[in-house]
Amino acid sequence: MTVDLVILTLRAATFHVLLIQRGIEPFKGCQALPGGFLNNSGEDIYDAALRELQEEANLDGAQLHIEQLGTYGAPDRDPRGRVVSVAYLAIAPGLPEPVAGTDALEAAWKPVDQVVSGQVRLAFDHLQIVNDAVERARAKLERTPLATAFCGETFTIAELQQVYEAVWGVELDERNFYRKVQRASGFIEPAGTDRRVTRGRPARLFRAGAAKVLHPALARPEPPNESEEE
Repeated sequence: MTVDLVILTLRAATFHVLLIQRGIEPFKGCQALPGGFLNNSGEDIYDAALRELQEEANLDGAQLHIEQLGTYGAPDRDPRGRVVSVAYLAIAPGLPEPVAGTDALEAAWKPVDQVVSGQVRLAFDHLQIVNDAVERARAKLERTPLATAFCGETFTIAELQQVYEAVWGVELDERNFYRKVQRASGFIEPAGTDRRVTRGRPARLFRAGAAKVLHPALARPEPPNESEEE
């Protein structure tokens, strides 16, 4: 039994995932998700995920949004034998540069687009796990306030829009987005302070509201196809 972690964040308004370079076989030298085997038969799976976060990337799981993504158990997913993995999705804003540890040669943030497009070769079935995690995040942005997990404690609506654009991979109309966010009851609430971002009027700051489900939902627009772009 192993755990794998898909850690997502925004860096310079770009959607990133944390990958390590494996230092041991199988797939030595390949990129992979942080993770590893349970320490012993008494270790809880969630505790193992938190431990691997700390050991392989020097990240404190208490500072992240973490949820179980799924279980992966195809018979041929690991050349060492039958290995079942429980994958977790972790999200937080402004995560630091990771520090590699244990059996990782290095740990680094990679743009999600490069990973899901196959430009970065991943070990095991980790590409499938990343694809599942990205789709989970994209879908949850429509119906839950998950987008605020990519933001700091306080944020502007423009920063919230950057999250949606980065995760969904589309450009959104500023006024339309503002109206939709304000219509979603309990999505965000005023933080009581403003932030001066330009020479103009200070930008209003917000924090995450109490809502667990967005009503009405924020529908994800269809990305333009190649013929439309031409």
